[in-house]
Amino acid sequence: MRANCSSLQEVAQTLRGASRFVVAAHVRPDGDAVGSALGLALSLRAAGKQVEVLLEDGVPGNLDFLPQAATVLRPPYADLPVAEVAIALDTATRERLGAATEAELLKAPLLVNIDHHPTNPGYGHLNHIDAGQPAVGQIIHELLEIAQLPMPLEVLEHLYAAISTDTGSFQYPSTTARTHEIAARMLAAGLDAAGLAQRLYQSCPLRRVELLRAMLNEMRWRAEGRIVSWNLSLSCQQQIGMQAGDTEGLIDTLRQIDGVQAAVIFEELADGKVRVSARSKCDSLDVSVVCGRFGGGGHRLASGARLAGPLEQASLTFLEALEHDVRRLA
Repeated sequence: MRANCSSLQEVAQTLRGASRFVVAAHVRPDGDAVGSALGLALSLRAAGKQVEVLLEDGVPGNLDFLPQAATVLRPPYADLPVAEVAIALDTATRERLGAATEAELLKAPLLVNIDHHPTNPGYGHLNHIDAGQPAVGQIIHELLEIAQLPMPLEVLEHLYAAISTDTGSFQYPSTTARTHEIAARMLAAGLDAAGLAQRLYQSCPLRRVELLRAMLNEMRWRAEGRIVSWNLSLSCQQQIGMQAGDTEGLIDTLRQIDGVQAAVIFEELADGKVRVSARSKCDSLDVSVVCGRFGGGGHRLASGARLAGPLEQASLTFLEALEHDVRRLA
């Protein structure tokens, strides 16, 4: 945990002392972002507080089954009461909130920044950044316990989804004994983990399978098979009818191939930029360093960045930098 990090006790005191909140997370939200935001909001509401959850891109289709997902607001944010406290979750830089959401949060006199990305600079008035935590959902669970705020089953469902998705269903090295302990307590409280797992990992639209087929047909190799990548073009997205959340977890299929040390998906965006998702399979290869050279960041084994297009040139530039680091490994 960072030396200048606010303690969870300080954050808990802030939660107990205020009555109006806005809670937000990063653009293109994943399970940890959505689950953490809704889990925290539902707990605060159960304590009698007024809370709005703001997500610039809304809840992606693969997560819209979560309880209360329909209550999430997206721009334009009209006539929202000014909150006493704004809380940014799982968002490594303030700009990653999205322009409209960032502007709304900055109206509050106090901004709390809770994250587990080591690259987070600490942009809030209170900053709790713990890179040792596998998911922000786990931080929120600890926070609610310290604050003695309600954790009914609905809160647990969201936090379990957050933790499960950001640990790769409890597979990633960041998963701790405490992670399993929290999950066990959730199950003991009556959580239907099997039902949640079915919705999270065993249910998808046909278009996601079509994306998987395209990826397997078009994946490329570098560094004698140690790097595998895929260029996801706009034309492919349009042909399949891709929606937000459809690519979630696809990169893990590439990473699991024997001999692969790094997997990358390059997604062409409508604004001409290219979204980079990079994954490493060995602790000695830090993809956050490579992404950092292009203005991105994240975790050692999972990071991202955005590059200027066109797609082919952006992917080549990034892969050359990545290959340089891969070849330095023994």
